[in-house]
Amino acid sequence: MLPLAEVVVGDIRPILLVVLCGAGLLLMIAGLNIASLLLVRSESRRREMAVRGALGASPRRLVTQFIIEGTMLAVIGSALGVALAQQGMQMLAVLVPKDIMASMPFLHMLRLNMDVTVFAFVLAIFAAALFALTPIVRFRFTEIHEGLSEGGRAAAGVMWRRFGANLVVIELATALILLVGAGLLEKSSYRLLHTDIGMQPDHIATVHVQAQPEKYGKPEQQVALVREILGRVASLPGVKSAGVTTKMPIEDGDWTTGFIILGHPDDGKNKEVAIRFVSAGYMATLKTRLQSGRYFTDDEDSSKPGVVIINQALAKQYFAGEDPIGKQLALSWNDKKRMLVVGVINDIQEGQLDAKPRGAMYLPFYQNPNNGFVVLARTTQDDRSTLPALTSTIASIDGSMAIFNPMTMSEKIHDAPVTYLHRSSSWLMGGFAGMALLLSVVGLYGVISYSVSQRTREIGVRMALGAQRSSVYRLILFEAVRLIAVGMAVGLIGAIGSALLMRKLLFGVQAWDAVTLTTVAGVLACVALLATFLPAHRAASANPMDALRAE
Repeated sequence: MLPLAEVVVGDIRPILLVVLCGAGLLLMIAGLNIASLLLVRSESRRREMAVRGALGASPRRLVTQFIIEGTMLAVIGSALGVALAQQGMQMLAVLVPKDIMASMPFLHMLRLNMDVTVFAFVLAIFAAALFALTPIVRFRFTEIHEGLSEGGRAAAGVMWRRFGANLVVIELATALILLVGAGLLEKSSYRLLHTDIGMQPDHIATVHVQAQPEKYGKPEQQVALVREILGRVASLPGVKSAGVTTKMPIEDGDWTTGFIILGHPDDGKNKEVAIRFVSAGYMATLKTRLQSGRYFTDDEDSSKPGVVIINQALAKQYFAGEDPIGKQLALSWNDKKRMLVVGVINDIQEGQLDAKPRGAMYLPFYQNPNNGFVVLARTTQDDRSTLPALTSTIASIDGSMAIFNPMTMSEKIHDAPVTYLHRSSSWLMGGFAGMALLLSVVGLYGVISYSVSQRTREIGVRMALGAQRSSVYRLILFEAVRLIAVGMAVGLIGAIGSALLMRKLLFGVQAWDAVTLTTVAGVLACVALLATFLPAHRAASANPMDALRAE
C-alpha cells in the first residue's frame, strides 16, 4: 500500500529535485552576479550621489532611485524568464515520449497556473529586494564630503577585490557542483544503456497483436494463428528469425507466478518468479546465451510433455549446488501439470534496466497459447524500415486483429521510463552546469580584469623598474589561481555531498567517482585559467609609459 502521491510522482521525484536544486543554484549565481555588478556600479557612482546630495537631494530620494533601478531589473528579468519558461514547458511536453506521457498524465496540464505564477512573483520580489538593498546598504548617504573628495575609485577598488573574490569562489564552487552532477548523471546514463541485458537488441522489430476472442478463443485456433504469422514473417526479405512472447523484456517486470519444485522439501516460503510464454524462435531472435540443456522445439505443443526453460537467477536461487536440468516444476495454481526443466539461459532483463535480475521461467507458447502476444523479428536490414512490412504482413492474415505499438527493440530501450529519467536529468543538469560555468568564468574574468585596471599604475612602475613580462603574468595569474583553488576545493566537497543526495539517480557510478571528479575539476580549471590569461596578457603587453600616465 502506497500513498496516491507516491504512485503518481514517485518515479520522477528524483529528477524534480535535481531540476529544482540545479535551478536554485543557477539562480543564486545569477543573483550574486547582478548584485555584485550593482555594488561596483554604486561605488563608482559615489561621487554622483555626493553631488546630488550636495545639490539638495534627500537620502530618501537617493534610496528611492536605487529601489526603482533594482525593481526594474527584477521586473524585466522576471518577465523574460516567465515567457521563456512558458515556451520551455511546451517544448518539454513535445519531447516527452508517448509511453512516458501516458504514464504521467499530469504532464498534459503542464502550464503556468496560479501556483507557478505566485512562485515566480515571490522570486521576483526577492530579486528586487536584493538588487535594491545591495547598493543601499553599502552607501552612507550622510558622508557626502567623502564622495566629493575621493571620487569613489579607491573605495570601489578595495571593495571589489574583497567582495568580488568571495563571489568568484562561490560561483566556481557552484559551477563545479553542477558540472560534477551533470558528469555523474551522464556517466550513469551511459552505463545504464550499456548494461548487460542478456540479449542483443539491435535489428529487432516488434509489434503487438490482439486477436478477437470470438474468432480465436480456442487453444488450437490461437496456435494455428501464431504458426501462420511466424511462417509469413519468416519469409519477409532480410528476416533471419522470428518469435512471439506474451510479455516483452525491458518493461515493468510483472506477470509473475508461484511454483513448486517436485522432490524438494517444502520450506513454506513463496517461490515467485516472472513467467513468460514464448515460441521456439524467441530465444534465437533475442540471441540469448544457453548455459546448459536445450531450447524449445517447434513441435512442443499440448500433445507433448510439459517443458520449461529457467534463467540463471532462478537456478542459483533454488538449485544451488545441483544441476536443474531434468528437475520437475509445477505452477502453484496448477500443481497437477508437471514441467521438465530442459534448459538454462542467461538472465534476460525482464524489468527496467536499473532493476536487479530476478528469477524467470519460460514456457512453450504452443503448450500455453493466448490470443494476445508480441511478434519479434530479427532482420539483417534496418529494423525501423522492417516495421511497415511486419505490420502489413500480419494484417493481411486477418484485418480484424488489433495490431499496435510497432517499435524496434532499440527504441524500446531508448524510450524506457528509467532510461528517459536518467537521460533527461543528465540533459537538464548539463544545461544548468553549462550556464553556471559561463557565469562563473565571466565573473572570474570580470574580477581579474577589474583588478588589473586598478593596478595599472603599479604594473607600469614594476615594468619601468625592470620587471619582465613573465613576472607580470605570475603576478596576475597567482591571484586567479588562488581564487580557483579555493573555489574548486569548496566545490569538490559540495559536489560529493550533492552526489550522495542524488545517488538514487545514479546507476553503476559512485558519488565519489574519481574519474568524473578529476575530469570536471581539470576542465573547469583550464577554462578558468583561459579566462584569466586574457587580462594577464593585456597587463603584460602594456606600454610602461602609458601605464605610468594612467590615473
